[in-house]
Amino acid sequence: MTILRAALIATALPLMATTALAATCGNTGAGFDAWKADFARDAKKAGVKKRGLAALSSARYATGTIKADRNQKSFKYSLDKFMKVRGATTIVSQGRKRKAGNANFFAALERQYGVPAGVILAIHGMETGFGGFMGDSAVVSAITTLTYDCRRSDFFKPHAIGALKLVDQGAITANTKGAKHGELGHTQFLPGNALKYGVDANGDGRVDFYNQTDALASTANFLRQKGWKPGKGYQEGQPNFKVIKQWNAATVYQKAIAIMGARIDG
Repeated sequence: MTILRAALIATALPLMATTALAATCGNTGAGFDAWKADFARDAKKAGVKKRGLAALSSARYATGTIKADRNQKSFKYSLDKFMKVRGATTIVSQGRKRKAGNANFFAALERQYGVPAGVILAIHGMETGFGGFMGDSAVVSAITTLTYDCRRSDFFKPHAIGALKLVDQGAITANTKGAKHGELGHTQFLPGNALKYGVDANGDGRVDFYNQTDALASTANFLRQKGWKPGKGYQEGQPNFKVIKQWNAATVYQKAIAIMGARIDG
């Protein structure tokens, strides 16, 4: 072996090792299985255990998720049209009834977290119609597909890890259904946020985002931890409006939540 050939091989080996360890994104389903094998190493290093790794292994490329991610038209609507399309009048009406029917619960939430009932109920109504429809897509498959997809891989990676850790904890399974983007439960938490901000509010020893009590308390906890200031306003330009932005990045969504929340709190 010549010195030059030996040098070339020595240079290539670190590059090959780096390539082998990198989980490469893709824009079709063709490389998803290979990516899962690479991502499993990242997940294991992040603390994902046997059940979470098994859920990753069984995940399927979610074509419906990719289609939805490329076609989020409603966030481009005007505020008036967005609120009509999302059924704001019904959400406000139902929100008022729910607040009145469970006044002690919502008062307790506000005492503990400082978040008014109107905001929590507006989010609950907007996200799932107060639990009427919490999604029909496998959470683990959806969130890992988005992590594999090149468009926003870095954003979704901690949520994919979060979903796998939730499987380890028994909070969800590989087959748990949620939204097209992997959000789960009554208020559609992204898995990484669910892992971090989840609250066992009903005291049964587990955090269950498909249980309304746990989900709504977790939502209040998320907002408080993101900087909600008790007693301060939450309309556009007021101190807590910026916290609503932490829940959803779409401006039209943020404004709708603020308006509906105020109408519910009336």
